[in-house]
Amino acid sequence: MAESLKIYFLIANRIYIADAIRSTLGQAIENHYSHACIFYNKMPRLTEYVKENIDWIRDMEGDVLCVVDTIQDEEAKKYNLEEAGLTAITLEELAQKLKEADIIIGYGMPLQKHAPPPACAD
Repeated sequence: MAESLKIYFLIANRIYIADAIRSTLGQAIENHYSHACIFYNKMPRLTEYVKENIDWIRDMEGDVLCVVDTIQDEEAKKYNLEEAGLTAITLEELAQKLKEADIIIGYGMPLQKHAPPPACAD
């Protein structure tokens, strides 16, 4: 039997949140300790499907975390914690957890504001 890994999905782009939660669940089903970390953004409207995925992740000893000190909008923070039921975590606390992670995945990164240098464009 393969060893269980600690996997963290770092989600900084709102349009990928639901998909990243599904990927987090997929790794939990594969017997890994899988966590989704939402940065900067308010959760999209929660469907029953996404709620079930979050509950299932938690049943399998993972979690869906809201990195509270990266969210400027207090309404968004309140929605994430109270209505969506995400677990609050600070950036410093997350950094400590990431030190113990086996795999860290930057999921759905936002478009870059600057073009790559010519040497990297090939």
